[in-house]
Amino acid sequence: MPKAFPKEFREDVIRVYRDSDASLAQVAKDFGISPSCLKRWITIDDRKSANPSTAAQAANESEALREANKRIKLLELENEVLRRAAAYLSQAHLPGR
Repeated sequence: MPKAFPKEFREDVIRVYRDSDASLAQVAKDFGISPSCLKRWITIDDRKSANPSTAAQAANESEALREANKRIKLLELENEVLRRAAAYLSQAHLPGR
């Protein structure tokens, strides 16, 4: 059974996440909780408020944008590796070599 955290602790963690530019994973790590736990707390808090603040929406969009940029960089790196491998392999099969 997971341990229950006090309501004040949850509110503080949510406030720190929303007020900072740190990622969800980083805030969760700093407070010793799992990212999925923090995500669940934020979702519950948004439902309770019934009207998520623009700051919360901006933070979620910012997090999504950061993740998308990381993914783009990874895909560009993989693409470059594949391009170099294709060039190397095509050079190896040229006649006269």
